[in-house]
Amino acid sequence: MKKCPYSAQRERILAEAISPVASELRLLDAADLISLLRFERYGNLADLVASAAELYFHPGTVNFGLGGDYKLDWGGPAEVTLDLEIKPRGVTVYAKLALAEHHAGIEIHHIAFEKPSADPDENTALLARSLQDARYAIASSATEAA
Repeated sequence: MKKCPYSAQRERILAEAISPVASELRLLDAADLISLLRFERYGNLADLVASAAELYFHPGTVNFGLGGDYKLDWGGPAEVTLDLEIKPRGVTVYAKLALAEHHAGIEIHHIAFEKPSADPDENTALLARSLQDARYAIASSATEAA
């Protein structure tokens, strides 16, 4: 995606929202993810992504995008990159999720707003709101006791 002044802000919003899913995926062995990519077992990867996402997002919000890559050098750290399609209501985001041993990162390649506003700030707010609405609400114990 061609970077614009709003790209970094939107990537931060997406990174914050998707971080629990990335943490779940980082629990998997890198060698397993690499072998699934290498042997084009995309259905298995889609299942793993869906399983990690179902803990935090409504069904169909976070999907494997049928692609990925890996970096693996002799004696060096492994890094796995997965294509994701994130579809909260009103927005579709195509991104690459990079998973490494101690961190993860996300890079947005394209955002499509269903009904885009002429104001980019409104579009960014819509992205944040839609991602928040797509998450499962966790009731606090104080609310449950009342």
